[in-house]
Amino acid sequence: MHYAVLAPVGAGTTADPRWIMGFTRHAEECGFESVVVVEHTVVVAGYESVYPYAGSGRMELPDDCPIPDPLDLLAFLAGGTERIGLATGVLVLPNHHPVGLAKRIATVDALSGGRLRLCLGMGWMREEIEACGTDFATRGRRADEQIDVLRALWADGPTSHDGEFFRFANAMSYPKPVRPQGVPLHIGGHSKAAARRAGRRGDGLQPLGVAGEELRELVQLMRVEAERAGRDPDALELTLGHLAGRITPEKSARLAELGADRVLLTTTPTSDLTEARDELSACADRLGLR
Repeated sequence: MHYAVLAPVGAGTTADPRWIMGFTRHAEECGFESVVVVEHTVVVAGYESVYPYAGSGRMELPDDCPIPDPLDLLAFLAGGTERIGLATGVLVLPNHHPVGLAKRIATVDALSGGRLRLCLGMGWMREEIEACGTDFATRGRRADEQIDVLRALWADGPTSHDGEFFRFANAMSYPKPVRPQGVPLHIGGHSKAAARRAGRRGDGLQPLGVAGEELRELVQLMRVEAERAGRDPDALELTLGHLAGRITPEKSARLAELGADRVLLTTTPTSDLTEARDELSACADRLGLR
């Protein structure tokens, strides 16, 4: 089992260089597999969209919470660490043009020595996605094409693409990601569409806000779609979430029984770096990571 830790964006400190570097270095020292950061390019004050992961329909973060660009933040963290994996959870794919995004992702991966992993989401805040210039209703079809473009640009030699949303000919994008197959692209979300996308195009699934039979159905759907696409379902990873303060080896074992390869741990939002480090230490000790 791999154990990743979510950078506590709710603490309002992920844009504080001393704080977030201290947090990430301690996570590395504790033996956590990776640090995961979130994205909102913009938050539109007074948004009407419904946040699907809370009963209130509103995300827990205040509208003015500092949320740094995830790739820039991971590049910064890469320069101050040596081993810990660097991941998004999630990067809002419709906010980005895939040609420029392919270069940014490959650059961070190359400079970090191949430590990057992406979890991609389709986004729930219509106002944000429209502010980035994308039609909210077509973001799913656009995302499928974006993933194809990323993988094409990471392959060797000139590549061309003529799709519904993106077109180019004989394009060459360097540097390449460290791994020949490119940077792992996991799919985040709670819908059947996310599970299908993970099976057809992704390297894994990170279900958000689902459990029990609904979770089992999504995982099975991912595997079925992978087989239909001629892909190996056993090669796809599953990342499930838990609270850092409550995870135990026994609870981790139960998640493994559900098929989890990785547990993404959420820490208590605090601006006190000592408290944050202590929680990481206690969690690592319970799990026997050190």
